[in-house]
Amino acid sequence: MEDVEMEKMVSCNTAAAAAAAAEEEDILLPGFRFHPTDEELVGFYLKRKVEKKLFTIDLIKHVDIYKFDPWDLPRVSKISSTVGEKEWYFFCRRGRKYKNSIRPNRVTVSGFWKATGIDKPIYGVGEYHNNSIIGLKKSLVYYRGSAGKGTKTDWMMHEFRLPLDQNHAKDNFEEA
Repeated sequence: MEDVEMEKMVSCNTAAAAAAAAEEEDILLPGFRFHPTDEELVGFYLKRKVEKKLFTIDLIKHVDIYKFDPWDLPRVSKISSTVGEKEWYFFCRRGRKYKNSIRPNRVTVSGFWKATGIDKPIYGVGEYHNNSIIGLKKSLVYYRGSAGKGTKTDWMMHEFRLPLDQNHAKDNFEEA
């Protein structure tokens, strides 16, 4: 008999919590962490985005990050950052510096993102990938000011993209 009463009480509390949760718009789920590996970012999220396949849960927002300074990006992220979190994820089309050029445009309102080093290959693991390159990772540092006169900041970004040799349509590849 006590088990039946307890079950009813839990049911009522769950319904009340669900009703209260529905009233709030932006709820950060306790204990939820989104920390995908480089392989997961490229092999699952980016590849699905380029192939225009929908996600069950929409965790990564499509934003033109170059219209924002880096300190403004956390507020436009899909997943609200908790105290201490310093990583945000976005999909962004790769802008061009010149219309007929492959050279990227990484200028923002107050500065620019400068590439450091060379592209790092990301290898797929498992029987389907056979240790092949599934993506590339580029590290960028943010500079305030204009090129040549910029001041280096502590802001850093990692840009992930699919390799050119994958059989994607040109329009889809530019989405990456």
